[in-house]
This record gives sequence, C-alpha cells and structure tokens, in this order.
Amino acid sequence: MSVAIEFIDFIVPIKIIRGKYPGGWDACLKDHAELIGGRVWYDNHLFRDGAMSPNDMQIIVKRWESMGFDLYEEQDGKRCWKDVCVVEWMFGGATLRCEWIDFVPKSIPAVFLKGTDPGEIIGREYFINECKV
Repeated sequence: MSVAIEFIDFIVPIKIIRGKYPGGWDACLKDHAELIGGRVWYDNHLFRDGAMSPNDMQIIVKRWESMGFDLYEEQDGKRCWKDVCVVEWMFGGATLRCEWIDFVPKSIPAVFLKGTDPGEIIGREYFINECKV
C-alpha cells in the first residue's frame, strides 16, 4: 500500500509510532481522529499528516520532536531524516534524504515504505468513502 501525498507531507512509519508515540498507535489515532480523512490518512505502513505552508509544517515537525521522535541523523556526512520525513512532492520529493520511503512509479503523487509493495494508494477519499470515519 501507499499513501497519497499533496502540498507538504509529514510521513512517519507506523512501526516507529508504535514504539515512540506516547500511548502508541492507538493513542496516535485517537489524537488525530478529527483529522483523519481531512489532512491525515495512513496505510498499513505509513502515517501521513500535511500542511499547505512551511510554517504549519514546522509546527507539526516540532510537535513530534517534542514527543521524542528523532528528526535527523547523519549519513555520509549529510543530514538525513530519521524517524520522520517531510516531502514536498511539487518541489522534487523529500526535503532531506530519507532512506525508508520510495515514490510510486509513473509520477503518481504517493509514497510507500521501501521493501513493501506500493499496491493501492490510500488518501483522504478512502477514509471518506470507504471507512466512513
């Protein structure tokens, strides 16, 4: 599965959320319940939140950092995303190198967890039409 991306996207692997988010995955879903199908959606592997401005994205990133998520690591002397990744799909992809995501082929605006099948693309429509969240 893959998650649709648009504007500025904040992506976190669900396996990282399970271990670091206060209260785990269930608490993350509860905390974002009113946003799911709006600016938040997820597949089996990735959680996506989004913003339309860099300032709004910075607020999201800082919030997750304050919960104990490690934003960056150094690889080959370069700063890279670690637990989270910010993607600006209209401007070329991840804002820093991110080793654990890949983009869906054929220029479809979606990402998936490397090593998994991109399969179906999950976005807001899935939660509005299918899940009736």
